[in-house]
Amino acid sequence: MSVFFSFAFLAVVLALVGCNQRRGPEGSGRRFNRVQHGQCTYTFILPEQDGNCRESTTDQYNTNALQRDAPHVEQDFSSQKLQHLEHVMENYTQWLQKLENYIVENMKSEMVQLQQNAVQNHTATMLEIGTSLLSQTAEQTRKLTDVETQVLNQTSRLEIQLLENSLSTYKLEKQLLQQTHEILKIHEKKGKSDLLEHRILEMEERHKEELATLKEEKENLQSLVTRQSYVIQELEKQLNKATSNNSVLQKQQLELMDTVHTLITLCSKEGVLLKNAKKEEEKPFRDCADVYQSGFNKSGVYTIYINNVSDPKKVFCNMEIAGGGWTVIQHREDGSLDFQKSWKEYKMGFGSPSGEHWLGNEFIFAITSQRQYSLRIELMDWEGNRAYSQYDRFHIGNEKQNYRLYLKGHSGTAGKQSSLILHGAEFSTKDADNDNCMCKCALMLTGGWWFDACGPSNLNGMFYTAGQNHGKLNGIKWHYFKGPSYSLRSTTMMIRPLDF
Repeated sequence: MSVFFSFAFLAVVLALVGCNQRRGPEGSGRRFNRVQHGQCTYTFILPEQDGNCRESTTDQYNTNALQRDAPHVEQDFSSQKLQHLEHVMENYTQWLQKLENYIVENMKSEMVQLQQNAVQNHTATMLEIGTSLLSQTAEQTRKLTDVETQVLNQTSRLEIQLLENSLSTYKLEKQLLQQTHEILKIHEKKGKSDLLEHRILEMEERHKEELATLKEEKENLQSLVTRQSYVIQELEKQLNKATSNNSVLQKQQLELMDTVHTLITLCSKEGVLLKNAKKEEEKPFRDCADVYQSGFNKSGVYTIYINNVSDPKKVFCNMEIAGGGWTVIQHREDGSLDFQKSWKEYKMGFGSPSGEHWLGNEFIFAITSQRQYSLRIELMDWEGNRAYSQYDRFHIGNEKQNYRLYLKGHSGTAGKQSSLILHGAEFSTKDADNDNCMCKCALMLTGGWWFDACGPSNLNGMFYTAGQNHGKLNGIKWHYFKGPSYSLRSTTMMIRPLDF
C-alpha cells in the first residue's frame, strides 16, 4: 500500500511540473514519465491539463504560470520563475531518486524471498532427484554385487577346474615319466637279457660238466650206501644184544629201589631224619624274606603264596642290598613300560617282575597285612649317584580306603626330609582322582601315585632320557634328592618284614 500511495503522490507532483514534460508516443494527448533503473523501466501516466496551458503567442501572460488569472509580469520575473521551477524540478528529481532507491530496497527483500523460495524449490527438486539417483545407484550396486558374486563363483569354479586339470596333468606327466622309466628299464633289461642268455649258455655248459661229475659221485655214494647199510645191520644186531642186557639192568634197578624203600621205612620207625630233606610244600614262602631264610640267597624271580590270595604270585627278590630278603613292588630302569595306567591296572599290577613293573595295589595290601613291614626306596640319577630312603613302618589300606598310604620313621641319604607324605595320602590314577588338589594330579603329573596335593614325589611319572630330564615336572621325581623338576634314571621300591 505504501508503494501505491508513493506512486499517487508522484503523479500529483508531476502534474504540477507543467508542460515541460514530454508527451508519450501515443497521439491521444496524454503525457508519460519513464524512469530507467538497471534492466527495469518504470512508466508513469501524468494527469491531463486544460488547453490554456498550451503555449500561445497572443497570450499576454506567462506560459509557465500555474493560474490563468495570474497578473502580467515582466521578462525578468519569468526567468526567475523558470529558475525557481528548475530548482523545484531538481528537488523533485532527487526525491524521485530517493523514492526509487526506497522502492529498490523494498524490492530487494521481496527478490531475496523469491530467490530463497526458488532456491528451496530447486533444493527440494535436487533432493528428490538425488534420492531417486541414490535408489537407482543402490539398485545398480546390488545388481553389480550379484553380478560380481556370480563372476567370483564362476571364477572359483574355473580355478577348481584348473586345479583339477593341473592335478590330472601332473598325474599324467607322472605316469608318462614312470612309463618312460619302465621303457628305459626294459631297454636295459633287454641289454642285460642278452648278457644273461650268454651267461645261461655258459652255465648250461657248466651244469653239463657238473652233472657228469655228479653222476660219478652218485655212483660212488651208492656204493657207499650199500656199505653203510651192511654196517647198520651189524649195529642193529649189537643193539638187540644191548637191549636184552638193559632189561636185565632194569630188573636189578627195581630190586635196588625196593631195597631203598624198605630201608627208609625202617629208618622212619627208628626216628632217623634225613639231613637234606626240605619240606617246601608244607611251608610255602609268604615273601622274599621267607625265601632268603630258606637258603636261597641269589636275586631273581621267585614264587610266593600270599595270605588270602588264591593264586601264587611271581615276585623279584633282591638278596643283596642291606642284607637281602627284599620283595620288590616297583621298578623303573629304561622307560620300556608306560606307567600311565588305569585304576584297575594299578590294582592288579602290570609289567614283568624281572624288568619294569608295578606289583599291584591289591597284592601290596595283602602282603603288608600279613605282618609289619618296612619300606626301602633305591634311587639313581643320570650322573650315577645313588641314594635311598627307608621307612620303619609301611602298609596301605584296602580298595575301599583307596589304598591309603601309612608311613612312619624316615631315614636315608635321599634328603633330610621325606618326599612321601607321612600323614597318609590316597592313591590316584588318571581315571580315579583321590588327591587333595582342585586339579587332577594324575593327569597333570602322569602315572598313579599317592599324590596328596600333587606332593614332592612321583616315582611312576614319565621316563625321560639323559639330556631331556631337566625341567620336567611330570617326570620320575624325588624332591629332596634332586629337586622338583629332575627326572631320575632308575628307582626300586621294596619291602621286608620289620623283624627280619
